[in-house]
Amino acid sequence: MCAVGPRRIAALAGCLLLLAPPLYLSSFWLQTGLFAMVAVIAAIGLNLLVGTAGQLSLGHAFFLAVGAYGYTWLADDSHRSGTTELSGIGLPPLLAFVAAVGLAGAAGAAFSPLSDRLRGMYLGVATLALVFFGHHAMLNAESYTGGFNGRTVPDMAILGLSLGDADDGLAVLGVPFGGLERLWYFGLVLVALAAVAARNLLRGRPGRALGALRDSEVAASVMGVPAARFRASAFTVSSMYAGAAGALLALATQRVVPDYFSLVLSMDMLAMIVIGGLGSVAGAAVGAVFVSVLPQLLAHYSGALPLVVSAGSTAPGLGSADAARFVYGAALVLTLVFAPGGLVGLSGTRAAGRLRRLPWPRRPASSSSLASSLPLPSAGATTGGDTLKEHTP
Repeated sequence: MCAVGPRRIAALAGCLLLLAPPLYLSSFWLQTGLFAMVAVIAAIGLNLLVGTAGQLSLGHAFFLAVGAYGYTWLADDSHRSGTTELSGIGLPPLLAFVAAVGLAGAAGAAFSPLSDRLRGMYLGVATLALVFFGHHAMLNAESYTGGFNGRTVPDMAILGLSLGDADDGLAVLGVPFGGLERLWYFGLVLVALAAVAARNLLRGRPGRALGALRDSEVAASVMGVPAARFRASAFTVSSMYAGAAGALLALATQRVVPDYFSLVLSMDMLAMIVIGGLGSVAGAAVGAVFVSVLPQLLAHYSGALPLVVSAGSTAPGLGSADAARFVYGAALVLTLVFAPGGLVGLSGTRAAGRLRRLPWPRRPASSSSLASSLPLPSAGATTGGDTLKEHTP
């Protein structure tokens, strides 16, 4: 029998722990958790492109929009909303979700030839144009997107079970299961699939080929790595991750509007992978949770925090969104200066190794050989919402 290591035990315990929130937490925490899942999926995809393949992208929000609007259009039927005639295909929701992921991947593949011609900041500026093009299209293609007011998102359904707020009396352990509770488990499955797929890719030949291209294109070409094909593949896979995240975001918010998919979202995605750790699946997840959850927590507890005011308040102070950007902006700077490997690089033995390499002050030289052999100070010697489930009557 193979031994089960402490890391596997901790991972299993974490997975079991993630199954419990729908039974105990309120809708606010479930919504926050779903937003974090969206961010994790999108950040893993972006990390494959930026951290592993070494291709800068500022247009990740565009591919999230393709996934969100793609699912909505594919799953919805044609109908009239106010004065706007909205078109739709009317596919089964699960098939529409898969097709939306493929549509985002096709958009990434269509853009990928530029990645073979442009490098670094030039490629970043080219992808930046996608955000503005997408925003213009979302505002003007009203029959597909609903224009400025957006479009209502059809509920996901799997084998006849609706993942929306269906009045079917579904309850688990006496807890009514509405849309957020059902989507929670759907989101967990998507996050698990995204993480496992990315991990396998990084550990296989494609991951090694992308890493070789990032480090030296000349050396990779000498080893027989087809640069153009692997760059195109990286863009396509990253876009598919973004499409899945966008479709899940649409399901979580139940309505998609153009303002969701702005340049700010793309910049937040970059902050996630830098803070968490470039080239690491775990780092992308950690950074995504940090950046996506922080604004929600500051907004929820704005009344109890100094210098932070709630939305619409006339009192002096920072709004929760601005305060969140200051906090993770500072975290971004501190990460770049003191932990280039990201937050994930500060865990376990890596952190101990980094602390040992810091220029700690040594003891004064002494004539005693015993005193001269004293060790340096160790790292340990330095100083440095509601959780009850809301039942609806």
